[in-house]
Amino acid sequence: MILGTGGTIAGRADSQSQAVGYKAGQITVQSLLDAVPDLEQQALGPVQTQQIAQVDSKDMDWSVWRALLRACTQALEDADKRAVVITHGTDTLEETAWLLHSLLPAAKPIVLTCAMRPATALLADGPQNLRDAVTVAASGGRSGVWVVAGGEVHAAAQVQKVHPYRLQAMRSMEGGPQAVVEEGRVRWLVPDAPVTPVAPVARMVTSAPALSDLLALDELPWVEVVFSGALARACGVDALVAAGVRGIVVAGTGNATVHESMEAALLRARDKGVWIWRGTRCAEGLPVASGLGTDPAEADLAQLPVAKARIAMMLALAAQPRD
Repeated sequence: MILGTGGTIAGRADSQSQAVGYKAGQITVQSLLDAVPDLEQQALGPVQTQQIAQVDSKDMDWSVWRALLRACTQALEDADKRAVVITHGTDTLEETAWLLHSLLPAAKPIVLTCAMRPATALLADGPQNLRDAVTVAASGGRSGVWVVAGGEVHAAAQVQKVHPYRLQAMRSMEGGPQAVVEEGRVRWLVPDAPVTPVAPVARMVTSAPALSDLLALDELPWVEVVFSGALARACGVDALVAAGVRGIVVAGTGNATVHESMEAALLRARDKGVWIWRGTRCAEGLPVASGLGTDPAEADLAQLPVAKARIAMMLALAAQPRD
């Protein structure tokens, strides 16, 4: 089953030479399949498609996520469907991958793929990425949520977009890819074991609500990311709290440290019931606790990149009863 959500992979530009000036989400998922003549051969059988949405993934919203979750759930429960492939924009792909990883059982492969050039580009990368994604999905090797791009297979818990333009924009940072796709074959680089975050983030994974309850919500709890750095101020945090934010993830300096002015505001927010998690703005690595148990803030270290930590907090808050 191949589900289309739009993105650059389905984008259209005025000329073949344009790789930046294009409009995302213009070409149907069935048309994307038609551009890969041997796709059913790679899929080892017939392929069905469903157009979930046609959006630029920077505009991803809860209505699209909810439709995607429902479609994935139906495919997982259908004995005739062996795997799911999702075409998606790169901008929020890591967030969608983390959402699916957090909420869906690892019963079958769910493979997201994307492109950095629109479908109309002279050297579009979408067709090869789609072919590789189908290859991974059909290989029968491993269930769970994966991201396939640039010949690499990444785990949902680790993948991030690291470049705004180049073809190799998706990376797993320190962990590296889990596998590579070579001439239509998948070569796994790591043992067959679940890829999960380290222990301190377990609560971020296990505290999500039941999927049926989540799908009944009109929206997810409001969580924002705030950036700490030189000259940081308290007023931004105070404004969010006054506006009714439910949670804040801090993109902190270094090992999740926060400017003293902002920290005072975060403590005030916590006293008012706002959830606070601290992550790092560093491109690689995750915060490390001292192990001394003397700093209460270490209990709130986010062992995820801040974009994923934000989604994790939304899910955790959704599982909490409201007063």
